[in-house]
Amino acid sequence: MAAESMFNRPVCMQVRCQGCEERRLNVRVNIELLSISNPVHKKDLAVRLTDDTDPFFLYNLVISEEDFQSLKSQQGLLVDFSAFPQKFIDLLQQCIQEQNKDIPRFLLQLVSSASVLDHTPVSLNVVETNPFKHLTHLSLKFLPGNDAEIKKFLASCLKCLKEDKIMLEEKLRKTEEDLTRQLGYTQQSLSEKSRELDKLKNEWTSYTTALTNKHTQELANEKERALQAQAQYQQQHEQQKKELENLHQKSIQQLQNRLSELEVINKDLTERRYKGDSTVRELKAKLSGIEDECQRAKQEVLSLRRENATLDAECHEKEKVINQLQTRVAVLEQEIKDKDQLIIRTKEVLDATQEQKVILEEITEKKQIHVEKLETTIKSLSAELLKANDIIKKLQGDLKTLMSKLKLKNTVTIQQEKLLAEKEERLQKEQRELQEMGQSLRMKEQEVCKLQEQLETTVQKLEESKQLLKTNENVITWLNKQLNEVQMAKKLETSGSTHGGGRTAISAHGMPDRPSFPSSGLNYPISPLYAFQHFPEPGHTKTVSPQCPVPKVQFNTQLSKVNRCSDIQIVTAATSLPANKENGENLGLESKYFKKKDDSIPLRGLSQNTLNLEYLKPHFPTKAQSSPKTAVTPASAYFPG
Repeated sequence: MAAESMFNRPVCMQVRCQGCEERRLNVRVNIELLSISNPVHKKDLAVRLTDDTDPFFLYNLVISEEDFQSLKSQQGLLVDFSAFPQKFIDLLQQCIQEQNKDIPRFLLQLVSSASVLDHTPVSLNVVETNPFKHLTHLSLKFLPGNDAEIKKFLASCLKCLKEDKIMLEEKLRKTEEDLTRQLGYTQQSLSEKSRELDKLKNEWTSYTTALTNKHTQELANEKERALQAQAQYQQQHEQQKKELENLHQKSIQQLQNRLSELEVINKDLTERRYKGDSTVRELKAKLSGIEDECQRAKQEVLSLRRENATLDAECHEKEKVINQLQTRVAVLEQEIKDKDQLIIRTKEVLDATQEQKVILEEITEKKQIHVEKLETTIKSLSAELLKANDIIKKLQGDLKTLMSKLKLKNTVTIQQEKLLAEKEERLQKEQRELQEMGQSLRMKEQEVCKLQEQLETTVQKLEESKQLLKTNENVITWLNKQLNEVQMAKKLETSGSTHGGGRTAISAHGMPDRPSFPSSGLNYPISPLYAFQHFPEPGHTKTVSPQCPVPKVQFNTQLSKVNRCSDIQIVTAATSLPANKENGENLGLESKYFKKKDDSIPLRGLSQNTLNLEYLKPHFPTKAQSSPKTAVTPASAYFPG
């Protein structure tokens, strides 16, 4: 039978007996794993409780694999027999860690049903305490040892003690031999060193007597020299003291003068700062006014876009469009005048802001120069103060040797040092104020930069508004000429009705100039503007305003089909050709004025789809579509500038 020791340590336990108070007892717990090979290989767990102070205190527990299965089912353990010893040792170690605390979390309780632990069975409980209840993790029942077991235990203890005794006796014998050897060596070394000490003492006494004689003579000579030097130093010190007092008074007067000058300069700087703040506030007020004007302009733009949307719907009515265009041209002229006045005002505001900007820059440059001067003066003052502090420190080092005779004079120097400290604090305060002034100047420079950026944005907006005004002027001139052409077309229609009858006038290139539609009942020649309009389907009649002499007409569906699908090249009227040829210039609007811009501001009375330019585009042939034989008239002939 082989025994493997797994745990052997004393553990503090709470002993509970019936009718007795609880007490603590240090019990040694010995856990061994016994392996038996005859006749069958088995493993048993042996747990023994003993007390080092009481040799008759013995409790044993042997757990086999069969006993462990019953214990596992009784107490609801989740561990196998192979892992149980290690888990039990872990619980014991946790109890050892917690035993020194006032309120331990894990406890070992030794509970007995009898009043005294005297040969009665005992249960060992591993208890975990929490605020709610005591949880028993494990409960093991131990049996007391009988006489034979106690004798075996005592015999084993005696055997161990004898073995320990033999080991200790051998150690003592070895240590005695070592100590005797060391004593022999130490006694020899002591005798040698005692002899050396006697020699050194004799030499030292002779040497000390010679040194005392020399030092007494040197001390007498040095005392005489020291008295002479002391008299000389006192005279020099008094002279230096007078000179330093004069210099100190002069420096104090100079510092006071400089402080007065700095206070005057500080007042000037504060006044200038207030002036700068006032100018900045005025600029902010002006900028807020400009922003309000911009918001108003945006609101006008929104209203103009809404009006343009309504005008797109009204453009389909042919005769009403001409009357509305005439009235809106007058409105546009008035708005252009108003915008010109706004541009003049904004220019004036820009000039004023630029002048104020220049003034602010000059003021900032002056302040920077002034600050640099103040910094130079402060640096010179600090250098002088450092020199004065160095001189005072040197004087203090010399005066420490003569403090007993010069206490009254030291009080004066202490007062002067206090005055110097106060002046240094004043200088530091002025330096802080100068730093604050520099920070305020930087903030003002940042505000000036922001104002410059805002001015640049306003200038860009003004340039964009100027460009829009130019485009609007071109559109207005084009509309005036278009109106004139429409009126001329009406006159030509009245004249063509008397001469041409139901036939259309043919241009020089064989294209119809103003086609008439006899099938629809309309014998009047139609102008090019009317040819591109989308007419209603048959069955729908349209009333004409009484201002225009055109009669009530019902159009045929063929006219709408011709207008939708026609790729005919439009030839200019005979009246517009000579003017373009004589001038030799393209009087029409460029293609860029027909592009839709999201950022542009439409005019009052004009929409972005003025005169339905989108449906006019397919009637103009491109370079690829136009044949070299037919004469292609440019867009400027139909939309003259």
